[in-house]
Amino acid sequence: MAYSRLRKLGSYLRPHWRPAAMGIFSLFIVNAIGVYIPLLIRDGLDELQSTFSLDRVVFYALLILGLSSVMWVVRMASRVLLFGVGRQVEFDLKQKIFKHLLTLEPNYFSTNTPGDLISRATSDVDNIRRLMGFAILSLANMVFAYTLTLPAMLRISVRLTLVALAVYPCILILVQLFSRRLRNQQLQVQQETANLSDLIQEDMSGMALIKIYAQEQNERRAFRQLNQQLLKANLLLSKTQNTLFPLLRGLASISQLAILALGTGSIANNTLSVGDFVALLLFAERLVFPTALLGFTITAYQRGEVSVDRLEGILSTEPQIKDEPDAIVLPKSEVRGWVCAHHLTYTYPDAQTPALDRLSFSIEPGETVAVVGPIGSGKSTLANLLPRLLDVAPGQLFLDGQDITKIRLKDLRGAIAYVPQESFLFSTTIKNNIRYGEPFSEQPEVEYAAKQAQIHPEILNFPQQYKTIVGERGITLSGGQRQRTALSRALLVDAPVLILDDALSSVDNQTATEILRNLSEGTRRKTVIFISHQLSAAATADRILVLDQGKIVQSGTHAELIEQPGLYRSLWEKHTLEQYQAS
Repeated sequence: MAYSRLRKLGSYLRPHWRPAAMGIFSLFIVNAIGVYIPLLIRDGLDELQSTFSLDRVVFYALLILGLSSVMWVVRMASRVLLFGVGRQVEFDLKQKIFKHLLTLEPNYFSTNTPGDLISRATSDVDNIRRLMGFAILSLANMVFAYTLTLPAMLRISVRLTLVALAVYPCILILVQLFSRRLRNQQLQVQQETANLSDLIQEDMSGMALIKIYAQEQNERRAFRQLNQQLLKANLLLSKTQNTLFPLLRGLASISQLAILALGTGSIANNTLSVGDFVALLLFAERLVFPTALLGFTITAYQRGEVSVDRLEGILSTEPQIKDEPDAIVLPKSEVRGWVCAHHLTYTYPDAQTPALDRLSFSIEPGETVAVVGPIGSGKSTLANLLPRLLDVAPGQLFLDGQDITKIRLKDLRGAIAYVPQESFLFSTTIKNNIRYGEPFSEQPEVEYAAKQAQIHPEILNFPQQYKTIVGERGITLSGGQRQRTALSRALLVDAPVLILDDALSSVDNQTATEILRNLSEGTRRKTVIFISHQLSAAATADRILVLDQGKIVQSGTHAELIEQPGLYRSLWEKHTLEQYQAS
């Protein structure tokens, strides 16, 4: 598992290996100079101890100042390069995640909450960014510090070097002891963050409902509970970190104490010069900071490790609905709009009975067909299957004689305009919402689609008209206005097939009937599948399919079905009675 995570991290880094290599090489230069400066100080001290010269003092001071300046510049360059790599990886991952999410079917988003997905795409990506930047810099710096400093120390005194290094096995043991705890606590922090994000996102979307039912106190209580859990998780993580890091720094500092304790005796015995003693102290001090940073590097790695798993949970999800390798290209201009089903059956996952059970029908190009039936009869399932928002088995649904599972998804969905039950609008202008499917449409085209949907006169009454901002999810519009704006959007793309899934439920019967009449007239008639409980509007359709428990139980025109005993006549009589009572 750990190896697979490292491979993933390597794949994130691979496109940016050049700046990463340059940054690491810069760190090598920094550490090489850092090792040379103590040796230079040693030589200067030993030289000046025997023959003091102000000129030599100035020489050594200027040389050390120059080398330190070069080291500072190169260190800055290494940080810019490596932190820049982290930012590039962050950018790439966000692009990759968003692109992948767009390939997944709607069912994925019903089982994975928006707050959790947002948390993964932001905080988890940020953790990997730190790992790719800060952690690589710290790790490379530590490796170079040890590999360049230790040989220099051993050349001065093997005994003092080994004594100074005796404490480092304890550091490795300490790191191993804390590693699993840090990872588990970091995972808990990220999960609690996702839970809090979920609540915030849900409450922002449902603010009107919270106000209507006066549930502000309950929501505050729920938020406080989740926030308290996040605080607890963060405090536990901080406690572990604040225990580990001082211990690491303290253990690393013991090496300096060991040199101080034993080095003075070696100077007294003339087995160690003052310059060597100072150099050893400086070398030991050089190892303290990288060793102390080991704790932060471990934390960054633990966070990154958890985040890799969480991100790969998204990226490894294969789309259930995707193009076949030999998918058929079907240009919209060539689609006639003939839709037919042959023993269409669909069962939802974990369901015991099929939502649709062996449906067979044929809808001719330009025909308007209404689909009616009681709630739960399978009408919306049928609407979602046609553009393959649900995965249908091959050989059951056809568009112009072609199996829809064989048609390229882009072409299939380009040929079908679908207006679902929930009319989702973006928080932008009415004009931009209407032309969402055709972003470069001009004003006359937008207005024509709005006129067909019977919304144009109402838009003209708005202060900003087509430039009116509708707010999140179209909250500033009424239900009927949202539905007709969504219908305008579908009409503007001018697809040969139009599916209306109860998309006029908030529109009065007279307006709904007028809209259907507009769609069924003209030289370029669309194939319209009108799913509705509004039987007055459905009655104007060329043909009506009556669904019950996933089966077509009746089919025919309104005049034919009203004469037959059965479900449709019962629904019509109920509808007529409701209309009479309402009047």
